[in-house]
Amino acid sequence: MGMAQPPGGGTRAPSGIPRATPGGSAAHSRPDAAVALHASPWFSQLPEALRQALLEDGAWRRLGAGEMLFARGDAFDGLYCVAGGTMQVDAAGESGKAALLGLLEAGAWFGEICLFDGLPRTHDARAVHAALLWHIPRASLERRLAQHPAWWREFGLLLAAKTRMVFDYVEEMQLLPPAARIARRLAAIARGYGNPPHAAEDAAPATPPAIQTVKIPQEQLAQMLGLSRQTVNQALRELESRGLLRLRYGSVELLDLAALEALN
Repeated sequence: MGMAQPPGGGTRAPSGIPRATPGGSAAHSRPDAAVALHASPWFSQLPEALRQALLEDGAWRRLGAGEMLFARGDAFDGLYCVAGGTMQVDAAGESGKAALLGLLEAGAWFGEICLFDGLPRTHDARAVHAALLWHIPRASLERRLAQHPAWWREFGLLLAAKTRMVFDYVEEMQLLPPAARIARRLAAIARGYGNPPHAAEDAAPATPPAIQTVKIPQEQLAQMLGLSRQTVNQALRELESRGLLRLRYGSVELLDLAALEALN
C-alpha cells in the first residue's frame, strides 16, 4: 500500500463543512491517552505490546461541532478512537438525500475497513458535538503490522464484530418490531459499535456506568432506523414504561443495557 497523508487540514469538504485539523477547537481537555483508550473494551483486551504501540504512535485530533473528519472517497489516513464527544457516520446519495448510518460515542474505534483493503473511505465521518479523537496514522499501523503480523488478528476481530452487527441489523429490520430494533440500536451506540461486551479474562476491562446516556434526538434515531418519528416516540415511551430507559431532552438514558440488547 502506498502511504497517504491525512485529508487536507483546514480544507473544506464538497458540502462546505470545514475539515478537522490537529489543532481544531473542541470543548474537551486532553485526558491521559491510556485512561481514555482503556474505556474501549476492544483496546483493553489487546495484547500489552499492541496497546503500548497504539499509545506510542497515536496523537490527539480535536474537532468542533459539525467538522468533517473525512469524506467518502478520501484516502485512508489511519485508525481513530472516540475519546470524547460524538461522531456521526453518514452518506449522501446523488439526489442529495443523506442517510445516517451510525453514531459513535466514547470508546468506539472506526476506520479499520480501509486498513484491510487499502481502498478509499466508504462514508463521511463528522463530529456531531465537539469531539476528541485518538488517531493512529496509516504509516505507523503499516510499520507495526509488518513487524508483528500476528497483530492483524486483533484488527480482524474488530472488523468481524462490526460485520456480525451488520448482519444482525438486516435480520432485525425484517424480523423485529420497532421497539426491539430501537432498543438494540441504542445499546449498540452505547457499546461503541463492534466493541465486544466482555473483555478477555486476562485484560482489565473498563466497567461501564450503571446508566449510560446516548445523545441522540428522536428524529435522528428515526432516520437511522428508517422509521417515522411518531413510531420512534411511541416505542421509546413503551420502553420507558418498562423501566429500560429514561427519556431526556435530546438524549436517552439507558437503564438496563443487557435487557435492551436482549429485547425481541
